[in-house]
Amino acid sequence: MVSSPLTARKNARLVLWAIALICCAIEAVLQAADLGVIGSTRWRQLAWQYGAFWAGLLHDWQPNYAAQPIAMFLSYSVLHSGFWHLAGNMAALAGLGSPLLARGIGARSLLGLWLLSAIGGGLAFGVLSASPQPMIGASGPLFGLVGAWKALDWRAARSTGAPLWPIAFWVLILALLNLVLWAVNGGSLAWQTHLGGFAAGWAWALFHSRRRGPAPLC
Repeated sequence: MVSSPLTARKNARLVLWAIALICCAIEAVLQAADLGVIGSTRWRQLAWQYGAFWAGLLHDWQPNYAAQPIAMFLSYSVLHSGFWHLAGNMAALAGLGSPLLARGIGARSLLGLWLLSAIGGGLAFGVLSASPQPMIGASGPLFGLVGAWKALDWRAARSTGAPLWPIAFWVLILALLNLVLWAVNGGSLAWQTHLGGFAAGWAWALFHSRRRGPAPLC
């Protein structure tokens, strides 16, 4: 049975809500623990130890549990450093979801895009970074949403003969923004994760659009 476009869009929106709720629920628990309301003030530290992305685990570091070097490719994306880190990423999620939903991307495709971009972001960080510090945050899969959005725009422009330079300019501005944020944050910005997520999202969109045919303009 094929669902209607409206139903597909509602289901995809539920996926976005589920992702947001998972991230918010985890941060709410850790915030409460930080304040001493529940559990222990060590919960955030433990969450990072067990769930953050540690590049060293791809080399000679010893994991806390056997599956950690694999699980961290997804678990890092639902952890945040605090309220403002979470708020910024959730605001980006709300803004980036709409362009993809407008292109008729369904729930399974959107979830696949998110997971692939999280893995791509983690892989790029693991390969390109030698940092001993943990990497956390949803920015990897968020940049995957951006990559997919711009890749679909690129393919639609090529199929209609529209100019490609506005899309290339948009990507250049995004790269420059990352450079500025990296400098402002004293080099602590995980640009490798952003790059990997973006590349994974772009690759996903090209594969997805070939399966579905020409991408609609909107």
